[in-house]
Amino acid sequence: MQEVARQPGFDKPSHYRSLLKQLEAVLDGLEDEVALMASAACVIHRAIDYASWTGFYRVVSPDLLRIGPYQGPLGCLEIPFGKGVCGSAAARREALVVPDVHAFPGHIACDSEARSEIVVPVLRKSGELFAILDIDSHSPAAFDDDDRTGLEAVAALLQRQL
Repeated sequence: MQEVARQPGFDKPSHYRSLLKQLEAVLDGLEDEVALMASAACVIHRAIDYASWTGFYRVVSPDLLRIGPYQGPLGCLEIPFGKGVCGSAAARREALVVPDVHAFPGHIACDSEARSEIVVPVLRKSGELFAILDIDSHSPAAFDDDDRTGLEAVAALLQRQL
């Protein structure tokens, strides 16, 4: 697998700015939440070639996430708040970059080949937690602060439409 993140001269912030423009064009005026998540997952997954899984876990009760639209192998169906990387991000309402998922306390191995992960909370306009954007990679330490910054901008774009 080609790893864009490690190619010499690759400008990741510029790549995320381009991704954001593409998402703005695709999602403009879209009000259906499922279509919004499905379209965003597809565009993001295709833009990040080191991603093995890209998708959303929706908040379905005060302490539970359930699988939403995604790209990649089968994901976990439900994740309680505070459990694993996604549940921890939901409970804390903050992005998490995990270079080694096997070293993360309580990691839930939905994909046994996943080695690293980044998760970003997605809020509604009201500030209520709507979902977690989750991206896994089969490469260790695939995600960094540039990914976090870029994906937080994506989450902000989604928030404007929710």
